[in-house]
Amino acid sequence: MRILVDECVPRQIVQFFQNDEIHTVPELGWSGIKNGELIKLAEAKFDIFITSDRNLRYQQNLTDRKISIVELSTNDGDMILSSREKIIHSVSTLSDKSYLEVTLP
Repeated sequence: MRILVDECVPRQIVQFFQNDEIHTVPELGWSGIKNGELIKLAEAKFDIFITSDRNLRYQQNLTDRKISIVELSTNDGDMILSSREKIIHSVSTLSDKSYLEVTLP
């Protein structure tokens, strides 16, 4: 899988997916790009976009997208690290071009 992690998600999440191609928005020099344009860039190169931007689905028309989106309910680093297995499972069970909300405790 080719995974892109949004700049609002703690970078430590890349450790969860060592067998996949994973990049962060800042690493690619895409920081500050608005969501609509960011999704267009992401869908050209990635299968999955992980974000904690809870407004994304309300701000963007996500129909006909070519990328799956995982929305984490928080960007708290400790909570994300303690939810490692849940996040990995959620990403591994995604269907193509889906939108999945992952509620973290």
